[in-house]
Amino acid sequence: MPVREFCGVVGVSLQGKGAAPYLFRGLRSLQHRGQESAGIATSSHGVVYQRKGMGLVHEIFGQEMLDSLRGTVGIGHVRYSTTGSSDLENAQPIVVKMRDEDGAIAHNGDIVNFGRIRHRLEAQGVDLLGNADTETMAQMIALEYGRTRDLDAAIRRACVEIVGGYAVVLLIGNRVYAFRDPLGIRPIVYGTVDGGVAVASESVAIELMGGKAIRDLAPGEVLVLERGQLARSSRIPNAGERAHCMFEWVYFSRPDSIAEGQPMYDVRHRIGLRLAKEAPIEADIVVPVPDSARPQALGFAEGTGIPYAEALIKNRFVERTFILPDQRRRESEVRVKLHPIPGLLKGKRVVLVDDSIVRGTTFREIVQMVRTAGATRVDVRIGCPPIRAPCYFGIDMKERKELVAHNRTPEEVATIVGADSVHYISMDGLVDSIGLRQEDLCLGCLTGKYPVEVPEERHRFQKSLQEF
Repeated sequence: MPVREFCGVVGVSLQGKGAAPYLFRGLRSLQHRGQESAGIATSSHGVVYQRKGMGLVHEIFGQEMLDSLRGTVGIGHVRYSTTGSSDLENAQPIVVKMRDEDGAIAHNGDIVNFGRIRHRLEAQGVDLLGNADTETMAQMIALEYGRTRDLDAAIRRACVEIVGGYAVVLLIGNRVYAFRDPLGIRPIVYGTVDGGVAVASESVAIELMGGKAIRDLAPGEVLVLERGQLARSSRIPNAGERAHCMFEWVYFSRPDSIAEGQPMYDVRHRIGLRLAKEAPIEADIVVPVPDSARPQALGFAEGTGIPYAEALIKNRFVERTFILPDQRRRESEVRVKLHPIPGLLKGKRVVLVDDSIVRGTTFREIVQMVRTAGATRVDVRIGCPPIRAPCYFGIDMKERKELVAHNRTPEEVATIVGADSVHYISMDGLVDSIGLRQEDLCLGCLTGKYPVEVPEERHRFQKSLQEF
């Protein structure tokens, strides 16, 4: 299996200012997207400077290291892995050679036709050093670049062959290329910063670099940032349809980000209001699973009139458990991450609101925690329909057997997690809350219908695994 990259990326091009401090701030704002490793690559006068390490951004990059990253252009990356080892060898950006130019590349997403692309490269004499999507993509672009001698065209031609969801930043010479898969599955945003321009996985990263997010890259768009300006834009052939990942709004992105014109916080609050209409309940308090479910819980409390209570306190120095690399760590970290307030829970009928249930193992620990603190009843409301199928485009949900909702009813899920009831938002409720057309969203993990061909899976125009 290839090394999967589900992460955050950032890139900047400035005039007269060092890129490294901007990249550092951008990566810190994207820390929630990956906490295993981080890296920065910059370029000055054709020389690439790269530093990366294991751990959190602020743990890796001290002032001395940032000072060593010279140049006014650069890219950065934060990573969490699913398959493949969690080590420095797999940290990004990775250094690449494009004809006679040195560069670096970083990538968020997943290539579903990895095997076919790798076989094609090997058949044409390309030596692949590792087993990562990112290297494969870089070598595919390099191969096309050798033929066309036009890097813009090489990227477009390579992306016609590459199937999957991805957002990529590529540093070559004094230019940063940023491009997105033809369906716009994975997010990337363009904006301005003081003295230049930037791209990032989320709008908040540009804002926290002191800039202003301007717009999302269109599906299949290729931007070139050069000398602190947007030099040009082009599109991958046949791009235009959309399949934006719904999980960005449900969980993955920060609540203060905006994607495709839809603010994450507003979407999540609307989800809570919709849940209140679809699944009302008699209870004493509404409790969010912090932090990602707080807007949903506030919306549910507002819609039902049930008092809202922060009865689970989060240790802010503990990682997001969903993106930890193995199940054992996810389970062991839950009780370190969260602690109940017995005085708020004892003798209470509790509505526990979360953004989603994927595997169910950590959620079971949370329900038990609430019961142990004295709750007399725990009813669960979830701001995402049941996740019943794998994700192949950049979220760590690969095996059906790991998904608690696969082939199970909500009642069966409630028994597994130890709740009195479990109610998921409807598909229509989710789509209406996001505010985009259903045909413009990737809902593959919910329906089993995917926007592109996936080996042994169905297209979204075919019959779904489950009709809602």
